[in-house]
Amino acid sequence: MASYAPMAAGRTWRKPPFIRNPWLRWALIIGALVYLVLALSSVNVNPDRIARGMDRAARIFSAFLQPDFTSRWRDIQAGILESLTMTVVSTVAGVMLAIPVGFGAARNLAPLPIYLFCRGIVTISRTFQEVIIAIVFVVMFGFGPLAGVCTLTFATIGFLAKLLAEDIEEIDPAQMEAIRATGSSFPQLLTYAILPQVTPRLVGLSIYRFDINLRESAIVGIVGAGGIGSTLQTSFSRYDYDVSSAILIIIITLVMITELLSGVIRKRLQ
Repeated sequence: MASYAPMAAGRTWRKPPFIRNPWLRWALIIGALVYLVLALSSVNVNPDRIARGMDRAARIFSAFLQPDFTSRWRDIQAGILESLTMTVVSTVAGVMLAIPVGFGAARNLAPLPIYLFCRGIVTISRTFQEVIIAIVFVVMFGFGPLAGVCTLTFATIGFLAKLLAEDIEEIDPAQMEAIRATGSSFPQLLTYAILPQVTPRLVGLSIYRFDINLRESAIVGIVGAGGIGSTLQTSFSRYDYDVSSAILIIIITLVMITELLSGVIRKRLQ
């Protein structure tokens, strides 16, 4: 036993490689390097375009250091109010529609046909990014805030219903069994066994989605779905970079304010 002690003591443990076969490991590394080289060689790098881009970037950033809040203030104010209206309406409508979809997407609560239908709604809503959805609604309803409200409402349904369904599937089943044992109806089961467990999480997610919708209202406006994004796109197209700087500062300020308020509300709920 003593003769093996020095050998055991002299060994150092090494983490085994992720791929044990060295030939396969080196083949994957070389293949990744070859792919990287081919990918970089396929990028069309034009030094003249880079030089012109750097010159434009210098003009843009110099204008950003001098934001102009006055010359286009009426347009900025209208865009801000439109974005806030879109955010509030889409969040309220999305939460109201997401609650029944979330209950239907919970496997421990809904029968299989309803579960599959609601999960399909969640999957479709989460498949496409908001800008793509906004383009579709702009084609359907034309330019303006209606397309933006529909876009944000549709995105809110998928986001909130998925997380709500996951919370319902993870609730304590003992409370549900206790309510069922009393012969209660399904609405009573929802009221006394499920809602008390998921309501704080639902409120927190709704506030978080409000923050997201406020940011997304500036993005979907770039494709014509209303809000401050449309004003921002117009300022860029006019080369009014000082006005663009003012709009971006206002957007950042609004997001920071809503983030602080949502943090205070979440702490009070906890």
